Amino acid sequence: MPTMANDLLDWSPQAVVFDCDGTLMDSERHWQEARNRAFREHGLQPPPGFADQATGLHYEDCGRLMAQSVHKPELAQDLTNALLDHFLELVTDDPVTMPGAAQLVRLLSVRLPLAVASNCPRVVVEGSLQRAGLLQHFQHIVVPDPGDRVRPKPHPDVYDVAARLCGVRPHRALAIEDSLAGVQAARCAGLRVLGVGRRPPGDGAALADLWLPALHAPEVLAWVDSFKAPGSASEE
Repeated sequence: MPTMANDLLDWSPQAVVFDCDGTLMDSERHWQEARNRAFREHGLQPPPGFADQATGLHYEDCGRLMAQSVHKPELAQDLTNALLDHFLELVTDDPVTMPGAAQLVRLLSVRLPLAVASNCPRVVVEGSLQRAGLLQHFQHIVVPDPGDRVRPKPHPDVYDVAARLCGVRPHRALAIEDSLAGVQAARCAGLRVLGVGRRPPGDGAALADLWLPALHAPEVLAWVDSFKAPGSASEE
């Protein structure tokens, strides 16, 4: 069960694993526009509330969901291809970090090992972080890989692999997420979870230990300042 917020802020992780889209990079808006363009390209309209359903999904899962949502399952592959093509064009033209992301990453990188666990293709994650000047702060980038049996969120695989690559047990790592699918993945992998940004609809945010409006929230910065030097936290 999620712990109380004050317990999270009294705890020090041994590694931090970030989501990318909507957490580090302001790219969720690109995914939304890419979905809209893909729908329009096929003469379709997204159903009401589709953006909330699609947030955080792997693009292949999203393409299938798009087709199902308009009762056109035969268009799943075409919509998936169009979705990725439009997203790559948009994110290349306009890579922007989320408020507070660069500051928090730089503060953490001198204290703890950092990783990224994302549903995006590796080329997108690495390219976006490189253009933002953040890639060098991350020791590991983990994305879904069928060959290595690493499934996309909401499966726990990317978070489990990321924590272990950082050299810590999952329960000693913190996940930072903005989507319900991501929170579910991290929680299932055994990480503690800080949710940021707009709270998801329903009671999904309760799966996170704490949900704050932005990465540069005063509580987050004060918490990071309290972290011990690398290797000084004891195993639980």
